[in-house]
Amino acid sequence: MVLTPLRRRVLELVWRSHKPVGAYAILSALRRRGRAAAPPTVYRALEFLLEHGFVHRIASQSAYVGCVEPGPHHAGQFLICAKCGNAAELNDARIERAVGRRARRLGFAVERQTVEIAGLCPRCRPRRQARRTRRKAAPKRTKSRSRRRG
Repeated sequence: MVLTPLRRRVLELVWRSHKPVGAYAILSALRRRGRAAAPPTVYRALEFLLEHGFVHRIASQSAYVGCVEPGPHHAGQFLICAKCGNAAELNDARIERAVGRRARRLGFAVERQTVEIAGLCPRCRPRRQARRTRRKAAPKRTKSRSRRRG
């Protein structure tokens, strides 16, 4: 595996933010920095990075995002904010196994597994909704505890 200067620069551009970035945005950023590159060159660099586990492809956006655990192939699960576009990788092996088991039961041969979940991140959710969600997640008080008052 050879990480050429162009591949390294493409990887840096993908890792620059938590938002998935498209090939043409990468191409534009390279040109702004004086690097002449053609679309096929950028796509080849992205394919290399994808094959070696450095990035994931977000199909719903035709974009790429850096992998939180680069290395061997693994499935990725992503929470993608519909408002700001940020993506968070879950990388949960239990989800990967559950999808794999169900696919095998259906006779489906999985080649690549990426789960994309759209919603609103904590920054973009209305504050009232965020508070309500936190309250539901908080452990409930028992009656004996709530009656104690010093």
